[in-house]
Parts: sequence; C-alpha cells; structure tokens
Amino acid sequence: MVFSRVFTRRAGLARLARPNKTARRTMMPAPGPNTGPLLERRADRELPNPNAGRSWLYTLPIFIIASGAGLLGIFNYQKQSSSIVSSTLYALRTSPQAREILGDEIYFAQQIPWISGEMNQLHGRINISFWVKGTKAQGKMKFHSIRPDRMSYFRTEEWSLETEDGEVIQLLDKSNDPFRQN
Repeated sequence: MVFSRVFTRRAGLARLARPNKTARRTMMPAPGPNTGPLLERRADRELPNPNAGRSWLYTLPIFIIASGAGLLGIFNYQKQSSSIVSSTLYALRTSPQAREILGDEIYFAQQIPWISGEMNQLHGRINISFWVKGTKAQGKMKFHSIRPDRMSYFRTEEWSLETEDGEVIQLLDKSNDPFRQN
C-alpha cells in the first residue's frame, strides 16, 4: 500500500514537471509525380487522391491498337512461314506458265507480304492469296484447297495467277497437279 502511494505521487510529480503537450507528428504529403522515390513510409502519411491521375484512359486506346496490330502481324507471320505458302511459292517458281508471265526470281512482291484469306488445316479449308513478283511483272496468286473429310487428302480447287491488268491465268492443270499426292 505504501508502494502504491509512492508510485502515484511520483507519477503526479512527473506530470507537473513537464507541460501538457502531446507528441504530435506532422502530416507528410503523399509523393507527387516526379518527386523521386519514397525511401521511408510513415503510417500517418496523407493518402493519395483516388480520383486524380486518369491519364491511363488516354493511353488505353493506343495500347489496344498497338496490341491489335501486333496480333495481326504475328498471325500474318505464322501464315507466311507455313509450309503451304512456301510450297505454293515453290510450285509457282517451277511452273512454266508462271515463269513466262512473271519471269525469273519469283518471290513475294513486298518485303513484308500480307497473306490474305483462311488457312485452316485442321478443318480442311485453305483459301489464300498474296502478291508475287518476278523479273518481268507481278501478280496476285490465289490458292484454294479443301479436304472433304478427316481422313482424305487435300484437293486443290483453284491455283491461279491474276496479273496487274486483270487477266486471270489458271495454273492448275488437272492432269499435272503439282500439289497432288499419290
């Protein structure tokens, strides 16, 4: 009991000795843009404004357009590097009719060619076209092939070359089909 009286007196004296000030910390503002890294975080800092900074809404359409263009480029590259395109280009180079019209050194007309059409080997549908050029002229090569059922081979329906003046030359000879497998 004596101990508790002594303790309460000392606590009271200590309270009288110092002024009645509570330790207050100043509020730190939230870091702003271009203020550098925040090296120390305090628990009582000011929170950032959640409504400010909607600049990402302006960059969202740019991101969507860039992603879409990238996807189109990837899918076109996949078509361009497929065995179907390289086989049709090889058959075009070895075709006497195509060499007569286009000349030698037959290749894609553009440095980055656009392969248009559908190339779906899984479901048996190939219908592509792309521009080719040689030493004499350039034209649009069209190739259409189908697979009637799952276990059969592809059947070439059309293989043609359309010149710049609109003339269509049928390169597919039913007796000598370069794409037919025996």
